[in-house]
Amino acid sequence: MQRWGSEHSPAPRWRVPEGQAAQWRATAARPPVRWRFPWELCLLLSAIAIVVFTLVGRPPAGPPQPTGPYANGTSEHGTRREDPPAPPLPAAPPLRVSVPAIHVDAPLMALALQADGRLAAPPENDRNLAGWWAGGPAPGTRGTSIIAGHVDIPTGPAAFYDLGALHPGMKINVSRADGRTAHFTIDSIDVYNADDYPDDKVYADTGRPELRLITCGGGFDKKLQQYQGNVVVTAHLTRS
Repeated sequence: MQRWGSEHSPAPRWRVPEGQAAQWRATAARPPVRWRFPWELCLLLSAIAIVVFTLVGRPPAGPPQPTGPYANGTSEHGTRREDPPAPPLPAAPPLRVSVPAIHVDAPLMALALQADGRLAAPPENDRNLAGWWAGGPAPGTRGTSIIAGHVDIPTGPAAFYDLGALHPGMKINVSRADGRTAHFTIDSIDVYNADDYPDDKVYADTGRPELRLITCGGGFDKKLQQYQGNVVVTAHLTRS
């Protein structure tokens, strides 16, 4: 039940436009990459997860999905007072991501782009592991940083299983190698169909430190045995 970026299941098609990666490496504030998880990995993992859950007598209920004002590419911008943004931090690799509201506390590994321009995925044998795109802005620096994680793996729910249950105003904390913690406040939780994924909206450089948490979601197609889209959490830096 996963749409992630490796050779097994379909995941968002995150692809860097030709020539763009070199431009990002040459600038201090690199715009984020255009990606969605490659679909092949999610397809296989989804099928395996269903078989495993069925054999142990626990049919999968599926991960929570954004509903109401958080769903279908809409957001809650404008319905709550936004926490003031904090100034950017100097660059430093992130070590862990925590989302207290859904009990996430996961180590981070660096992820790189594959030859086809898609983001490689974390290993499928660790349910409590996420990754950050090391070719883009580090969390807390100016620009849009990307942290991606599995919604599930063959043995069950993974680190970002409950991402769709978040709401604006909740917090995300990223521990960094320099000993500082970047504290983000969630602005919106959106779900997008794979065929209508708004690259420019999700990965745009807004001129301030922002963060995206991304996983598979958008409903599960039982016939194709794959998720139909992605859940995207948008947040901005509010304390460091």
